[in-house]
Amino acid sequence: MDQLPLDGRITDLRAFARLGEEGVDIFLPDSTNADVPGFTALERDIGPVLENVIAKAKRRVIVASFSSHVHRVQQVLDAAAANGRRVALVGRSMLRNMTIAADLGYLRVPEGVLVDLKRALDLPDDRVVYMSTGSQGEPMAVLARMASQDHQIEVGDGDTVILASSLIPGNENAVYRVINGLTKLGATVVHRGNARVHVSGHAAAGELLYCYNIVKPRNVLPVHGEARHLVASAALAIDTGVAPEQALIGENGTVVDLVDGVAKIVGQLDLGYVYVDGSTVGEITDADLKDRRILAEEGFISIFVAIDTQTGRVIVGPEIQARGFAEDESVFDDVRPQIVAAIAEAAQNGTRDQRGFSQVVRRTVGRWVNTQHRRRPMIIPVVIEA
Repeated sequence: MDQLPLDGRITDLRAFARLGEEGVDIFLPDSTNADVPGFTALERDIGPVLENVIAKAKRRVIVASFSSHVHRVQQVLDAAAANGRRVALVGRSMLRNMTIAADLGYLRVPEGVLVDLKRALDLPDDRVVYMSTGSQGEPMAVLARMASQDHQIEVGDGDTVILASSLIPGNENAVYRVINGLTKLGATVVHRGNARVHVSGHAAAGELLYCYNIVKPRNVLPVHGEARHLVASAALAIDTGVAPEQALIGENGTVVDLVDGVAKIVGQLDLGYVYVDGSTVGEITDADLKDRRILAEEGFISIFVAIDTQTGRVIVGPEIQARGFAEDESVFDDVRPQIVAAIAEAAQNGTRDQRGFSQVVRRTVGRWVNTQHRRRPMIIPVVIEA
């Protein structure tokens, strides 16, 4: 609800008021900053900061932001032009979105400022700004690839990197990994924590209170946020007069019925992720991912053994193969006699089927691995009847 937006398009609070007078059954407000007191700062406040950071930069400047944030890119273009620098858009989504924005008139490009990446690489370091993707530490985005030295733009001493975005909850480790990588390469990293290079696009508590008071909804269902944000938004609604039972807290899959102006939670769907794995969609499950994590972190052990299921006598094996566990096969010398003994004991206790013997082998090897090596690899026993 920026009152001095860069494009002059002010939030139409009068329209909100008209809707409130007509009667609003249910209001679904963005809750991401509901626990932040006061009001969100103006977008235009960061323009002078960006201009000052770019003015002080000795070499190249790399600015990372959301590829959909037209106003942020506009401020970078203006700051670069004010400092006599050219701007190159880097990253497929950044280039695509800003080309569309410029064609539709939402992005005003100063004459002669934009330049393609190939030409930018030939410009003097103090005359170029790269506007890139990857502000959230996405591993395949431009900024992360620069940090891992896997991009044609090679970050080095004297470069300035500006993270013109906030941390999305859950992305902290990825973002700090990128910041550390860029810092090790000699770059100066400017981010929200040490300079005002970002303001949020989400309404803070003060703006939400205005909305609740103007709209005066009968029911409220806060959306877009984690549990703490939804609860904070619902509390604001209750403070403005919404009945506590009509301030609903839901999550993905919550079923809400709105009947005669009264909203109620009536069910919960069991929703999960849909995984894309190569050319398949939806065929991989959480169990498959768990197996992959075990393989990656703990390794794999397979045990082949041929037995006489009537007597429990081992005829062939145990033959043990491992990957990602131990290079020296002699490490399994201690467990082979234990497998033979466990199979014989199981046969004496009445086990006759291959599945039962397989479970005995898995338990024996699993107990040995856990006790001797403190590991939990994937264990695949193969028992055949000879």
